[in-house]
Amino acid sequence: MEAHASTPSVERRRAWARWAIIGLVGLFIALLVYGIESKGPDDAIDDALAEGRAPAAPAFTLEVLDSGQIPPTLRGPLGGALGDGRLSLSELRGTPVVLNLWASWCTPCREEAPRLEKGWERWGRRGVAYLGLNIQDLRGDARGFAEKFGITHPSVRDARRGVADSYGATGIPETFFVDARGRVVGHVIGVVAERELDVGAAAAREGRVVGTITGGRTFDVR
Repeated sequence: MEAHASTPSVERRRAWARWAIIGLVGLFIALLVYGIESKGPDDAIDDALAEGRAPAAPAFTLEVLDSGQIPPTLRGPLGGALGDGRLSLSELRGTPVVLNLWASWCTPCREEAPRLEKGWERWGRRGVAYLGLNIQDLRGDARGFAEKFGITHPSVRDARRGVADSYGATGIPETFFVDARGRVVGHVIGVVAERELDVGAAAAREGRVVGTITGGRTFDVR
């Protein structure tokens, strides 16, 4: 009699267990779908470039880490923008920009640093601004890196990598080429080659889409 009396209770527990499993499976699927959908914006720039479109570069206003050495051709747009210690991308509208994401602790960044400096020397004179976007770094370490590798283009500081996220960057170094209208026309993932810098800078000056290129090594920062 006791065994028969406990059967409904056992069945209820089994039913609850089944519903709990179904609920967990449903939650897992929902989280998976959310994860897939939420990843979409990260790829928005590269997706647009793959279609031959130049998407608007995500806006930002950041602390100036280093004002660098500005050539005469860029003293107008860059000098004023850097003067108050904060720089907004919108202040550079009308000027093509090579935006390079870097950090002092990033080993591959050391490899490309001399190339960036040479590119800045070549293209700064032609009116193309180079701007470093230093992420998740200490000010002193970042400035020490710039001094050690002779970096003379200006840099801004993204302490919490929020701007890097808005560009869909998953690692460093990465380089974005922004034209004078504020649109991204090219993207290099990983260590950028000298030719890629030249092609990207020319594309930014001309407003011509060149797409996304996977370069050399990169550090995952997620």
